[in-house]
Amino acid sequence: MDLQPTRTETTVTADRRWLLSTFGTETNKTITLDLSQFAAGTNYTAAANGLPNVIPSGTPLGKVTANGLYGPYDSAATDGTQTFAGLLEFDTAFNTGSTKVGAALRVVGDVDSSQLPVAFTAPAAANRSDSIHFSDLS
Repeated sequence: MDLQPTRTETTVTADRRWLLSTFGTETNKTITLDLSQFAAGTNYTAAANGLPNVIPSGTPLGKVTANGLYGPYDSAATDGTQTFAGLLEFDTAFNTGSTKVGAALRVVGDVDSSQLPVAFTAPAAANRSDSIHFSDLS
């Protein structure tokens, strides 16, 4: 039997059309995502063809009160994610079976809400902990 190591390389370009300027990039927060809060097909693209699971950049996030980790923003939730905390700065890949992954949270900047990966209407100031300015340029 002949065993030969192989190497596969994939290049992925992030879709960040939602970002209107680089203003705020230097204020991103390092966070940890609670992957149990995310659902395949709804919040992330499931692994296929050798690629990992990917949560798209621009995903609205909220902070889970019980564990201090972040999950998808949900205005109807009661676990803390009903308070909008910011947007996922970069596409974030993770392996199936992982429970947490590090990420960057955008808390300041100018964003075109019509270009986010999900339908999103910014909540009232009382339900936000960010300083993002949203425009709808569609």
